[in-house]
Amino acid sequence: MAGQALTGLRVIDFTWVGVGPLLTKYLADFGAEVIRVESRTHLDPFRYAPPFVEDKPGVERSGQFLALNTSKRHVTLNLNHPRGRDLARRLIAHADVVAENFTSHVMAQWGLTYEELQRIKPDLVMISLSMEGRTGPHCDVAGFGTVLQAAAGLCQLTGWPDREPTVPGVAYTDWTTPFFGLVALLAALDYRRRTGRGQYIDVSNLEVGVQCLETAILDYTVNGRVQSRAGNEWMVGDLPGTAPHGVYRCQGDHHWCAIAVWNDEEWRRFCDVLGHPPWTQEPRFTTTLGRVKHRDVLNELIEAWTSGLPAEEVMRRLQAMGIAAGVVQNAADLKRDPQLQYRGNAIVLDHPEVGTQRYDAPSFHLSASPAQPQPVPLLGQHNADVFQGLLGLSAAEYEALEAEGVFT
Repeated sequence: MAGQALTGLRVIDFTWVGVGPLLTKYLADFGAEVIRVESRTHLDPFRYAPPFVEDKPGVERSGQFLALNTSKRHVTLNLNHPRGRDLARRLIAHADVVAENFTSHVMAQWGLTYEELQRIKPDLVMISLSMEGRTGPHCDVAGFGTVLQAAAGLCQLTGWPDREPTVPGVAYTDWTTPFFGLVALLAALDYRRRTGRGQYIDVSNLEVGVQCLETAILDYTVNGRVQSRAGNEWMVGDLPGTAPHGVYRCQGDHHWCAIAVWNDEEWRRFCDVLGHPPWTQEPRFTTTLGRVKHRDVLNELIEAWTSGLPAEEVMRRLQAMGIAAGVVQNAADLKRDPQLQYRGNAIVLDHPEVGTQRYDAPSFHLSASPAQPQPVPLLGQHNADVFQGLLGLSAAEYEALEAEGVFT
């Protein structure tokens, strides 16, 4: 749409599942023409992934697929067919960007590597997002973010010290890698604008995951210390650095509030909020070191207070005194969160099969050229527009290719 930040940018999108489609969704929501290419013979696995709208499975009904494909155009193309690959190359000749996140051999098998595509479009910018990068001994590793987190060290740091490593509740790298890729892609496009030269971007989910480890590698490098699981503790070296620091049960079923008190001054204000019950004056709790040493007892005493109040009230009282506190929110809470509502975090779009649904809006705002998300396309919805309109196929040519199975 005119006036959007990326209007005029054309992207041929061969990505699938989570990492790639989220990156290209942001491009599309901010005005780029993103042409999603998919084969009916090998559909995106997210089309089969729950949750489904109204719990009714269908290739157009997956919430995960719908969430990641707003604002795009969609074509079906069988890249295992030589005529399909020919059409893909013709599309790329009209493009600024190619995006893909297959395993390393797939694009080479189709003759669609960056080196080959440069001959078609010399100033092309191509981005590949893969498990562990396109070079190195593990460049052929296949998988998903749920298992990559183990290789990246995240599972080693997640969970309780007396239990086995834990896979985080979501595949974090699938939802962080796209933003690293987005920055790299925009930088490459700016470089092309200044120099006229395209380039290849190689994004490794593993390396993005390692960036999420905070100080773990630094601590090992300078101290030889291998950080491990610490539950809700904030560790300084081998010991918790402060207390209280945890998640506390509040009034009602499954309602919690996270609380962190960082120093003795905050502890005094924390006690003011609690009304100075006698136990807060006990010598074992008057210093940070004492509170850390007796943190198990301290946590029980604090939870006796929090469990009598709604989580929102605990948060409100503590935040009013400058104490870090936050309600543990679930999906229902987030849907009605007043801050998210105020900032337009949710948008409503229509869809021919699933009707009007709520979608997540982009998580940042541009003041002069805001995102304008559009409905998710149906499978192959823009075949005729793209192949006849953009590439100039005649009706007879289109029908002949369709009969050959090129558009499956």
